[in-house]
Amino acid sequence: MRECPFQLSVARDHPRRTETLRCTALLREIPQTRAVYSARWNDREVIVKVFAGGRSASRHLTSEWRGLTGLRKRGFCAPEPLFYGTTVAGARVLVMERIGGSESVRRLFQATSEPAGRFELLDPVCRELARYHIRGVLQQDLHLGNFLLRAEGVLAIDAAQIRFRSRPIGRSKSLSQLAKVVSFLPDPCLASARSLYQAYFETRGWPLQKSDEARLRRDVRRHKSRAINRMLRKYQRSNSRHRPLVLDGYRGLFDRQFCSQAAAAELVPQLDALMETGDILKRGNTCFVSRVRWHDTDLVIKRYNHKGLIHSLRHTIKRSRARRGWTNSHRLCLLEIGTPEPLAYIERCKGPLVWCSYLLHRYVPGRKLSELPGDPAIEQSRRKQHVAQVLEVLERLGNYRITHGDMKHSNILISNGEPILTDLDGLTAHRWHWTYAAAHRKDVRRFRNVPSPDAPATP
Repeated sequence: MRECPFQLSVARDHPRRTETLRCTALLREIPQTRAVYSARWNDREVIVKVFAGGRSASRHLTSEWRGLTGLRKRGFCAPEPLFYGTTVAGARVLVMERIGGSESVRRLFQATSEPAGRFELLDPVCRELARYHIRGVLQQDLHLGNFLLRAEGVLAIDAAQIRFRSRPIGRSKSLSQLAKVVSFLPDPCLASARSLYQAYFETRGWPLQKSDEARLRRDVRRHKSRAINRMLRKYQRSNSRHRPLVLDGYRGLFDRQFCSQAAAAELVPQLDALMETGDILKRGNTCFVSRVRWHDTDLVIKRYNHKGLIHSLRHTIKRSRARRGWTNSHRLCLLEIGTPEPLAYIERCKGPLVWCSYLLHRYVPGRKLSELPGDPAIEQSRRKQHVAQVLEVLERLGNYRITHGDMKHSNILISNGEPILTDLDGLTAHRWHWTYAAAHRKDVRRFRNVPSPDAPATP
């Protein structure tokens, strides 16, 4: 990546001549794959895609060119591909029209918190998707970032993975793609997604039946689960949001906004001392929890203690409890279920073994659900409301076959009237329904404080 602005000389393929572009801003970069710039060419605003990687670069360029020209031939609004060529360094370059007065649907969607506004954004996308399918256009990289919204309607970009068929897309594939668009909505909005289904079906000229809605609901959850699993794999390594810990004897990940690499190197060696001087919330044989203040951030640090060689070997093989807590916290955040924001996980190692581990998350003010029954200031109706909210959260988790594993009331905070789930290292996403069903019953019994039917009777 070069710092903007800069001049870019491109040896154009057809006709053969050299073109000079002035790249003014970096719009997007995928390291070792491509960079996308805003540029000027002959006093014209253009988009420049610079592909890196030899043969794969030429393949990506060709796919993009064919996708854009194919869309325009079928009457869809798409940027006009202008020319392509090669830089002095050997990178392949595609130059296309920049369409003004447009905004990324994904950016607008993320900036809109009101459900009505999000439905309003997705309605034209669903209708445009239906028109794609009618004319045999299949976008295999379907996400909101590949659509722009402007006054005239929806505009398609990033056409490298668009495929064209000689007949309309079949019903099964069409419904799967519609479900993928709808899956970008948060769970509480999915119950009202019928208007989006209706928009698509009206454009296709199909009647919307109950069996279609049932299938769409299943497909939405499937797409959502897959998207979350992809994000969780990304969150296990260095990415735009997280940085790895580089320090002898330690490994882990930090949220980039929370901590720089230098600050992490300062923080990690003093974790135990910080915890001892902080507000100690729990000191047990298994874990030690303390609330601390560090660089104006109110943190809760949870240390999972070393309990012997076999214990360390087991947690090295199946991953440390801090790392599992990190993953599961992000899982709930992606599902928009209340949980403290994870900021870092750290593993202290001796050789290849994890000796102990730390999970850092932002402090959430609130009270444990277990403390509310003894408080005369809290009305019975409010306590019942909180119980109903937690059962609703369990139902939402059940849509994705997720169980908490330890649903005692002390692991649930009430903050701003909403339940916040904590202690997530035992949270499990089940592959099979029968394992989920048994664990879900256990969660409900634990929450309702009902003894297990297998438990021995109390004398």
